[in-house]
Amino acid sequence: MKTMKKFDSRVRRYCLVLSVFLLACFVVQAQGTHYVVSVPVANMFSKPSADVDVVSQAIFSTNVDEVAEQSGWVKIRTPQDGYTGWVSRADLVELHGSAGYATTGEIAEVEELRSHLYREPDVTTQAPLMTLPFEARLQVLQEKPGGRWLKVQLPDRGVAWEQQGDVALGMNGGADLAPHMTIRQMVKFGPRFLGLPYTWGGTSSFGYDCSGFVQMLMRQRGYLIPRDADVQAAWSGFVPVKVSKLRAGDVLFFGGNGKITHTGMFIGHGKFIQATTHEHPVIQISKLDAYWRNLLVVERRVKP
Repeated sequence: MKTMKKFDSRVRRYCLVLSVFLLACFVVQAQGTHYVVSVPVANMFSKPSADVDVVSQAIFSTNVDEVAEQSGWVKIRTPQDGYTGWVSRADLVELHGSAGYATTGEIAEVEELRSHLYREPDVTTQAPLMTLPFEARLQVLQEKPGGRWLKVQLPDRGVAWEQQGDVALGMNGGADLAPHMTIRQMVKFGPRFLGLPYTWGGTSSFGYDCSGFVQMLMRQRGYLIPRDADVQAAWSGFVPVKVSKLRAGDVLFFGGNGKITHTGMFIGHGKFIQATTHEHPVIQISKLDAYWRNLLVVERRVKP
């Protein structure tokens, strides 16, 4: 009997310790909380730690849904591709109400690869407050007489000044503030990004990975494709195309043993543009030569 009591006591102590441990490690499931990214680029990690791999990124002004939370980290879902990853809570501002940031009223969207925000409408008096990537959006409060400066509200309700020459303006946060590009326009547009560093998980003009770069180019044409290369290749909006029939705007998928690990966009004349670590880890234009043809797995074209 004494042995049984001691055993029961040990079990109770073990259960108590286990309960405390599980409570400390418990991941709180989302209850409909919404955030907006408030830093230029927020890394999305595979786990709630900065010491693990980056799976993707979310740029400034992206309105995201909370999937889970754990001590200083929030697992978010990005709106256009449904991608999930863990982001530092410090990179986010919680939203209240049904409207997201920069979704109503006058909106500015960055058209340059980088754009500085300033504390005052003057580039000489202080260092930039923040530097934003291409496609970041801002809530416009006021256009300063003279047409150069825009007074904008930040996600944390702070105020900054943006130069109008860096942005496109639109109303009510429509999905696209600039017209969709034709294939010809996109082929001319892509080289603006040449030389940007290849960045694993990158989805911004501070650095893209291969699928993030192709996803961005397709977005300029008005197509919202998945985030990862293998999933992109299976996207229902694509149809197969033969190498001999390639046209500018077709998407190439590379890999080995039938597995897709890389992607780029064909731009015509036997060349394609890609974000790669091959030889030079930057966005570059490459010849579709024997090296790359040997790695080709599938080729895709947007459905007519």
